[in-house]
Amino acid sequence: MDWILADFMGQPLWMWLGFLAFVLVLLVLDLGVLSARSHHIDVAQSMKLSAFYIAMGIAFGGFIWWRLGHDAAILYLTGYVVEESLSLDNIFVIALIFGYFQIPQHLQHRALVYGIIGVVLLRGIMVAAGTAIVDQFHWVLYVFAAFLVYTGIKMLLSAEEQYDVAGNPVLRFLHKRLPITEELHGQKFFVRLPRPGDEVGKTRLYATPLFLALVMVELADVIFAVDSVPAIFSITTDPYLVFTSNIAAILGLRALYFALSAMLERFILLKYALSAVLVFIGGKILLGEMLGLGKMPPLVSLVITLAILLSGVIGSLLKTKTHYTKGH
Repeated sequence: MDWILADFMGQPLWMWLGFLAFVLVLLVLDLGVLSARSHHIDVAQSMKLSAFYIAMGIAFGGFIWWRLGHDAAILYLTGYVVEESLSLDNIFVIALIFGYFQIPQHLQHRALVYGIIGVVLLRGIMVAAGTAIVDQFHWVLYVFAAFLVYTGIKMLLSAEEQYDVAGNPVLRFLHKRLPITEELHGQKFFVRLPRPGDEVGKTRLYATPLFLALVMVELADVIFAVDSVPAIFSITTDPYLVFTSNIAAILGLRALYFALSAMLERFILLKYALSAVLVFIGGKILLGEMLGLGKMPPLVSLVITLAILLSGVIGSLLKTKTHYTKGH
């Protein structure tokens, strides 16, 4: 059993396998219990589910504190908060995708849970690649930092723009290459149907709009990972902390989707706060290097990040309070 104690990317293999087993149990529970029968997930259920996932994510931070120490736990929590906040922007895109394909609310949960499987694989590959690159070329961290500042400024300037689902080249490619049904077929991603003109009894495999929605959600995560993974690497280069904070945050936010999607119009200042977070994370590395200030203490970085995000959320709720109250 020595292999279970072997080092894998800086930590014992059992710690990696334990975390993956934990995620697998949550997904099986989600798919086996919550998604076994398609049903409407109301705001209250979404809040309870997300509270459970967030509690599990924070509890895992306690495990890291016990196993790796105070500083590692703070870095994990900072990465968790940053990933959770950046993924909030992803919720806007996911809502647009489901709206475009006219996916009813009771079918959206299944697509989101299956999407987590792709997220785990994608983030694992990106973390492994990022770790290998940073180990060989430490200066890449400064490229990441500059990219975050650029992305933050770009997000600020394009805060009013919306994601164009119909114009996505991947979606156009799928429409050209795959036979796709016009209507949904329950929770199925693929169905076998007779093709017009074929002999009786002969069927063909068709993709459903739910499958297209799943692909587009996965693609959106790829796009957002380009921002979030460098952001986490700018906080810590420990691949275990990067991967676990990423996945734990995404699990919590996907569960919170149904509560947040019902009130997206209230978070009008969120993108400005997220852009400020990206500029702060990248800027503290670049300024710290240029001015010789060294690394900012992890706890200070966490507090400032939380302050920026809370100001965006609270400011949004206050700014839209009068309009939202009148409209409801």
